[in-house]
Amino acid sequence: MSKGPVSQFIEHHYRHFNAAALMDAAKGYEQHLLEGGKMMITLAGAMSTAELGISLAEMIRQGKVDIISCTGANLEEDVMNLVAHNSYKRVPNYRDLTPQDEWDLLENHYNRVTDTCIPEEEAFRRLQKHLVAQWQDAEAKGERYFPHEFLYKTVLSGDLKQYYEIDPKDSWIVAAAEKNIPIVCPGWEDSTTGNIFASYVIKNELKASTVKSGIEYMVYLADWYKNNSAGKGVGFFQIGGGIAGDFPICVVPMMYQDLEWHDVPFWSYFCQISDSTTSYGSYSGAVPNEKITWGKLDIHTPKFIVESDATIVAPLMFAWILGW
Repeated sequence: MSKGPVSQFIEHHYRHFNAAALMDAAKGYEQHLLEGGKMMITLAGAMSTAELGISLAEMIRQGKVDIISCTGANLEEDVMNLVAHNSYKRVPNYRDLTPQDEWDLLENHYNRVTDTCIPEEEAFRRLQKHLVAQWQDAEAKGERYFPHEFLYKTVLSGDLKQYYEIDPKDSWIVAAAEKNIPIVCPGWEDSTTGNIFASYVIKNELKASTVKSGIEYMVYLADWYKNNSAGKGVGFFQIGGGIAGDFPICVVPMMYQDLEWHDVPFWSYFCQISDSTTSYGSYSGAVPNEKITWGKLDIHTPKFIVESDATIVAPLMFAWILGW
């Protein structure tokens, strides 16, 4: 595939240090797919609020992503940006804010994520009423779904189209829903929509069992991995650290050590983009070789780590893989 101007720029200029690691990792990702491998992408941090969907959605549409693991925040915040983008508030001088400035944002119903404030009414509540209707409908029918499946239903219903404030081609959730790619969302309860669901459970208006749990996500992932890891295998592209990465990567040692299935392939490519420094017991800051000792990666698994800002690195790597 011929490369476009962005890719040509990267290849010409990105020759050393983290720039070279970015280039090597992007070429490794591309080679993994060319050899018939599949790829998981994991999203931690606030990548949806950083509008990663502008490049990630195209990766999904072009079949460069086979499964996603993400936090509840990334699951919901892509849709919040889709329906409330014009009401978001950017605070480029966020480093200079006083506690009073922060309080004023709260009073005005803005929740700050670094330099970007999410508008509560337009984002949270606009999504909430349609998501609650999906929960109530499922419960009335005695049905249970995963958090991402409820979001897929909400997006595919068309109910949110009246609110769209960005081009839906820039929403990775819309792209994922349309292709129905699998998602695992560990720790979903640690999210705004998870908190909203909990409030309905506390009020005895919904049952906790209506939304499937994290353990069920692990069972779902084990089944998916078993059915998709033949041949070249499944690669692991990790953005940030935390539960979005640690949960799914553990499916391999779980199957091998706890289920005692001895024909389970290791992850066959690994890349992490992180600004976490290697330190004391940090998962985010653990170098890839540490994962060998946990039965996650093989000695020969191609391993890359790009120690930089994922909001800069991920779109550049995606640009290379897409030939931009």
